[in-house]
Amino acid sequence: MAETSGGLPLRSAAADPELWHACAAAVSHLPEVGSFVVYFPQGHAEQVLPSPSLHDLPPVAPACIPCKITSVEYLADFETDEAYARMCLQPLPNLDLSDVHNEDCSESSSFRQREKLVSFAKTLTQSDANNGGGFSIPRYCADTIFPPLDYTQNPPVQMILAKDIHGRLWKFRHIYRGTPRRHLLTTGWSNFVNQKKLVAGDVIVFVRNSDGQLCVGIRRATRGLRHASVPSQFGLQESADQRSLLQQELHLGIRAGDNAPKFSRHRNTLVTMQSVVEAAVAASSGNPFEILYYPRASASEFCVNLSTVKKALQVTWVSGMRFKMALETEDASRTNWYMGTVLKLGELDPIRWPKSPWKILQSFCFR
Repeated sequence: MAETSGGLPLRSAAADPELWHACAAAVSHLPEVGSFVVYFPQGHAEQVLPSPSLHDLPPVAPACIPCKITSVEYLADFETDEAYARMCLQPLPNLDLSDVHNEDCSESSSFRQREKLVSFAKTLTQSDANNGGGFSIPRYCADTIFPPLDYTQNPPVQMILAKDIHGRLWKFRHIYRGTPRRHLLTTGWSNFVNQKKLVAGDVIVFVRNSDGQLCVGIRRATRGLRHASVPSQFGLQESADQRSLLQQELHLGIRAGDNAPKFSRHRNTLVTMQSVVEAAVAASSGNPFEILYYPRASASEFCVNLSTVKKALQVTWVSGMRFKMALETEDASRTNWYMGTVLKLGELDPIRWPKSPWKILQSFCFR
């Protein structure tokens, strides 16, 4: 069983990259091998649950460290199906961001655009998550992602196979029936709900990959944990209610029914403060290091395309400036663009991280 740099065992295996991206956050970008990025220790610490301890971070670690990606593994937790990645980075201590030309680390070469997958995501209703019921399929999903249904049959019905993020095949009965008629998954669905311990609010994702294989993935309802609670020094203020909910979910787990008393719906704390400190120390020393990245654990990526960082640093940010930001919907089925206004700028921790560009836009509003 593999281990993290912090020595914790990983209960996971390699995942299908296409399904991995569908199960991860829609707006997340995973760098490819050979691409150039900037590693932000402050952002890495935001992946730690519960809230990280600031005094553990090395005071001499740079706020941003240019690196080259040497390996990327797409992984998924065996119990929760949560998608995450393990990346190895080689620091480039002699690289000056001001000397880097945009064409040397352009999006086209280092962060290749993924081919648009045919996918559909639906938030489960109480009826969908009922162990004795079926799953109501929107017509768009049935017509564009599922195998063609023979409507000359009475009723139209077929058995379909769908591969999950671990490569396991699930068998479902797809039928078109009712008044008015609708597409349903019946036989096999209750077993899937029980095995995956799904509840209302979870998101089911169907994908047809580049090989034509039908895949099924899940995004568990985050219950407020998507934007992990971290101290104000890291850019987000933690409320008493958030802190109470976080501790309750971490130590007790959110149960998916009485038949699963020991199942925690969210990941174990694989990203520890120890692993963040080890990565920051190695990066600042110019030594290779390994990180784990959970795209749905935090809204912020902490390994950012080098050219993106350079372009952002070339902007003279001022209060009142307008900007555009991509935000995904609750079920991550689509991405919306919003216009906003910068209200306040400033370093989050000027003592420990002087001149750090991490989240200098401390306050903004959307119109």
